[in-house]
Amino acid sequence: MRDYAWVMTTAPNPYAADLGTRDALDALSDTPQRIRAIVETWSDNDFERSYAAGKWSIRKVLIHLTQTELALPTRVRFALAQVGYIAQSFAQDDWMPIDETADARTALDAYTALRRFNLAMFRNLTPEQRAREFSHPEYGTLDVWWVANQLAGHDLHHLKQIESVK
Repeated sequence: MRDYAWVMTTAPNPYAADLGTRDALDALSDTPQRIRAIVETWSDNDFERSYAAGKWSIRKVLIHLTQTELALPTRVRFALAQVGYIAQSFAQDDWMPIDETADARTALDAYTALRRFNLAMFRNLTPEQRAREFSHPEYGTLDVWWVANQLAGHDLHHLKQIESVK
């Protein structure tokens, strides 16, 4: 049986080091709860802190996680529904102004709700669906499971930032 965690693509997963050897489904399942546990007692002012000078506040990181949860699993759905799907680039700095006034708790609630929905999809993919390929303008030919691993590593990348300000 094919090991989907290490599918070769035309470009490496930018968050592979963050995911390491962790199972993507395990990380996708528990990272939102880990984030919620860290920030559940924070005040509105606490969410405006940043993990580094000149970087997004944690509120904006939560907005970014929500936007990513909208964008990347949507790619998966398109790839599964259309032969020859070509993904659009996701320019985080272009997306942020669209939602940047959202409060942190709304972003966190949206992120965790979307994750539950998307995790149900990822968990129920067949091996053939996991291997379904599509094209990306930056990364080349990818498969659906590459996206699951990217999303899981992306979460862990931002979890480290949130942990650094707790």
